[in-house]
Amino acid sequence: MAEPFAAPFAPEHTVELAAAVARVPGVLSCDVEKGEVVAHARADSIVEVATALRDDERFACEQLMDLCGVDWPERSPDRFDVVYNLLSVSLNQRVRVVVTTDAQVPVPSVCGIWPVATWWEREAWDLFGIVFSGQPDLRRILTDYGFEGHPFRKDFPLTGYVEVRYDEERKQVVYEPVKLTQEFRSFDFLSPWEAMTTLPGDEKAHETRAEGKLGEAAPAATPAPGASSAPAGAKA
Repeated sequence: MAEPFAAPFAPEHTVELAAAVARVPGVLSCDVEKGEVVAHARADSIVEVATALRDDERFACEQLMDLCGVDWPERSPDRFDVVYNLLSVSLNQRVRVVVTTDAQVPVPSVCGIWPVATWWEREAWDLFGIVFSGQPDLRRILTDYGFEGHPFRKDFPLTGYVEVRYDEERKQVVYEPVKLTQEFRSFDFLSPWEAMTTLPGDEKAHETRAEGKLGEAAPAATPAPGASSAPAGAKA
């Protein structure tokens, strides 16, 4: 009878994988965070770390699934994280590698290890301004021609600096400074019934609630002198 299949994402396997990654030269630390292996490495050693994670049979990370930046403007001096999400198809396991840098110090490119990194590094440069040394095609990829700044930085204004429109008279696309037709407003996104907390005529009810009398039974009416207390229609 065949042995039961051991899932590669079992906790013991994940812990063993994290311990093995932690021993790779250039890795500062490696832990299991929310069931995923997350390694922190030195930025100047990322090529050596990536090569080991790809070529070592224990890791076999054949694919770079994603590379992205994260901005921590309050963190000084290295405000940016560069995150590499790696996948091993043959071993069915994932490893995340994180390095830190700033806007001036370049991070070595890993496009020689995973050619797809060119697209991701261009995106990180375009949106965050993270520089990658050894990248032969470091151009903007998502923003428009002549765009200034990096829109995913936390200190970049939400409105941007310029707006684009087609000028019918000039028959061309023109760039102009942003002009807001109105100030920003705060919307509660409630329907008229949800947002309406007081209706006309409710003043008495609010006064009664404030006095703590809301919900009390009304006193029984005192019958007028000579009036019968028997219900209407009852026989004597």
